[in-house]
This record gives sequence, C-alpha cells and structure tokens, in this order.
Amino acid sequence: MTPVLTKKVILMADDDADDRLLAGDALQESRAESDLRFVENGEELMDYLLRRGRYLEAAAAPRPHLILLDLNMPLKDGREALREIKGHPDLRRIPVVILTTSNADTDIGALYDLGANSFITKPFQFEALVKVMRIIDQYWFQSVELPKV
Repeated sequence: MTPVLTKKVILMADDDADDRLLAGDALQESRAESDLRFVENGEELMDYLLRRGRYLEAAAAPRPHLILLDLNMPLKDGREALREIKGHPDLRRIPVVILTTSNADTDIGALYDLGANSFITKPFQFEALVKVMRIIDQYWFQSVELPKV
C-alpha cells in the first residue's frame, strides 16, 4: 500500500491582509506543496495552536509544520507569541521563522535567544517573495528532518 502524502501546513501570523495575500500567491507561484493558513495577530495564533475559540476542532487547526511570524501585530506581538510558543512543552518544537518587513529596529539576536529558528526580512518585490517561499519550502520540507506533529 502506498502511503498517503499530506501537505505540510504552514501557519502565517500577519496582520496585513495584503502581505497575507501576496504570501499565498507567492507560495502558489513557487509550486510548493504546502497548505498555507493564516491568523491575523498573536492572540489568534495562540488560539489556533492551543485549539481555543473557533479553533476547537482539529480539522480547523491542523498542527503546523512551520510558523511564519510577523513581529508587529496587534493584541499580542510576534515577540510575545514567540516567547509563549517556545515556552510551551507541546509547541516548542514547531520551527518559527520570523518574516517581517524591517529589521531596522529589531534585535535579531534577542529573537534567536527567544527561540526563533530563522529571521528573514520580507522582500518588497513579488518575485523575491516567490524565491523566499521556494527556499523556505526547500529547506524546511525537503532538506531537514522535522519532528512529527
């Protein structure tokens, strides 16, 4: 019997609707075989990960294989969410890639200290974003071994 291949789930936390739309288009353009899901802030991210509120059902919130995390979001910013994820015994193994528009005011070292697995400055041009999505897919889903979700 051939095993059923399932798409890898990427959960993107970003409050900018245009950035979410572009990321979805870029992932599709990169031909990555991933299921990209979105949340709009750190509170919703934690609700998804901990299956609270509208994410109670497992089908509504499949465990992500990777989290793409923006830093500047309302309610709970990316730093707070990262600290909470990496401090939680059931969540800390999920790789978290910081994907943000600027590193000008960001202490990248502090983010790695909090447990970030990568830091990527979000490109402004669509083709560059497609390339980033392709690289993320190749690295996280084709090169490294991830823990079972």
